[in-house]
Amino acid sequence: SYDAFFAKYGQLLESSNYVVRRQSLKLLGEILLERKNFHVMIGFIKESANLMMIMNALNDRSKSIQYEAFHIFKIFVANPTKTPEVHKILFKNKDKLVKFLVDFQNDKNSDEQFRDEKAFLVKEIRKLDPPPA
Repeated sequence: SYDAFFAKYGQLLESSNYVVRRQSLKLLGEILLERKNFHVMIGFIKESANLMMIMNALNDRSKSIQYEAFHIFKIFVANPTKTPEVHKILFKNKDKLVKFLVDFQNDKNSDEQFRDEKAFLVKEIRKLDPPPA
């Protein structure tokens, strides 16, 4: 019931209610990073619509929502077997994403893990090759 679940869950992720959105993103990040849910994570990060939804959340005016979205976004970027659609979106937005990440929540740069994750994402995005034509 993956499709039915994520059709409904997507509504929570795009809710206009701040608390619902933030908690839904936080829970989604926890679900996707749980080892026993590996197949769910792979299914989720294959879909370009999911990437676009998370990129929109990265752009939210709330720093907390951005932070929760960051933890999901890094799964898309770190995936070594990106779908052509996901790769194309990341490549198309490469320069904007790098600029965004370099300036992203610099107030958290005292957190070494966060700083390392940001640096990793910038490095991975910078080395993206153009998608095959």
